[in-house]
Amino acid sequence: MLFNSFAFLIFFPIVTATYFALPQRFRWALLLAASCVFYMAFIPKYILILLVTISVDYFAGIGIEATQGRLKRWLLIASILTNIGMLAFFKYFNFANENLAALAGFIDWNYPIEDLQIILPIGLSFHTFQSLSYTIEVYRGHQKAERHYGYLALYVLFYPQLVAGPIERPQNILHQLHDEHSFDYRRVADGLKWMAWGMFKKVVIADRMALLVNAIYDDPHKYTGPALMVATLAFAIQIYCDFSGYSDIAFGSAQVMGIALMKNFRHPYFAKSIAEFWRRWHISLSTWFRDYLYIPLGGNRVSPPRWALNLLITFLISGLWHGANWTFIIWGALHGLYMVFDRVSSGFWDRFNLANQPTFFTNLKNMISTLITFLLVCFAWIFFRANTLQDSWYVINHLFGGWNQFLLQLSEITWQSGSHGWLRFNEVLFQSLGLLTPLSRSEILLTGMALILFVYVEWRQEHGNFMEEISLRKPTIRLAYYAILVLTILALGTSYTGVQQAFIYFQF
Repeated sequence: MLFNSFAFLIFFPIVTATYFALPQRFRWALLLAASCVFYMAFIPKYILILLVTISVDYFAGIGIEATQGRLKRWLLIASILTNIGMLAFFKYFNFANENLAALAGFIDWNYPIEDLQIILPIGLSFHTFQSLSYTIEVYRGHQKAERHYGYLALYVLFYPQLVAGPIERPQNILHQLHDEHSFDYRRVADGLKWMAWGMFKKVVIADRMALLVNAIYDDPHKYTGPALMVATLAFAIQIYCDFSGYSDIAFGSAQVMGIALMKNFRHPYFAKSIAEFWRRWHISLSTWFRDYLYIPLGGNRVSPPRWALNLLITFLISGLWHGANWTFIIWGALHGLYMVFDRVSSGFWDRFNLANQPTFFTNLKNMISTLITFLLVCFAWIFFRANTLQDSWYVINHLFGGWNQFLLQLSEITWQSGSHGWLRFNEVLFQSLGLLTPLSRSEILLTGMALILFVYVEWRQEHGNFMEEISLRKPTIRLAYYAILVLTILALGTSYTGVQQAFIYFQF
């Protein structure tokens, strides 16, 4: 079930109202049943995969807590192999098979194994990592084994964050599922606000960016540098609004019921370095890899060459986690190299951190650092979005081509425009944008208006708490804010105008 669907608009209030109406002892069963319905709306039979891994982890967790030594370690290994085995089979079998077939063809060897006709279960990577967190934390002694099968199943299946995170730790969620949460107007209102803002980012910003991005990136060979650059920048906005929009809806819907999920994004495009970007982007995944892969490899407590290798391994596996395609692996490798360079060059940049330098130079340095970081991230997004390596190489090789023709066309539009003043500027603006995008004039106008609102709120949130500020306004002003947001979603949201798009991270 998609958050941006009419089905969810019916599902959510019914489940929430029933949740608060039921006694505490029955609420876990309601949420578990609702989560199963939510997941089975995609491919019903794949619920069996989750039940298998949950069952293995349930008994493994109890066994790990009750034993010591070699048996304890083998129980952890059994849990890891079960979870990773499911992920490897459904997500990576065909990818590995295709590469082995290509290698066999290169050495002229007959390779008889064909690809399997399997569909990747929705959100498999997310709930696999959440399941692994449980048994690893029990093994480390940071979490007591859950004796109630239903609560452990709910920990994995909890519908707000089931298919696209955040990837929670058992220490944060399990005890909240046991706790009783009464109806609290302020908490519910705040949760609904987060849901509305997340929905705005998804259906108004991300899905409108998708109209442009998909048209260009699905057939990039038709376009030259200006259009490719606009599409790349648009994808940076699309993927952030799409994924953080999902996270906001998940955060808000859980908060309505009194359950606090971790915040998965903190305005990452304001980051002044790649390291800071990863402290702001998909926080639950970056901390997962830090705690369960990077630190066990040795982290930064080793020699510089080994540290660099640890970083590269972590980001390569992170890229592979995102998708069974070489484009994702290169995307991860790029960020690994960025991180290594960021650390190696930090001493050079520290020379510019003079104690008494004027505010102007500090602000200028921060702006330049933010811009450079954003451009590096956008360059890596090319591989993330491109359908094939060939497409990504084409985009990179042609980013700076075709600009002379574009500028010539722009000058002709400016010269031929017969209107004056604002009308002339308006005509030139829309015609020049028309050269860069396949969108109509009305779509460009609506998208531009929505982007201005989005950037304004993001900037206010980065420098304060805009949501809290709204809550302190007079009731009439608050209602006006909320009404504008809801009407904008209904009027401009593509999900409510006939074009419904799944969240990008559902494929992972």
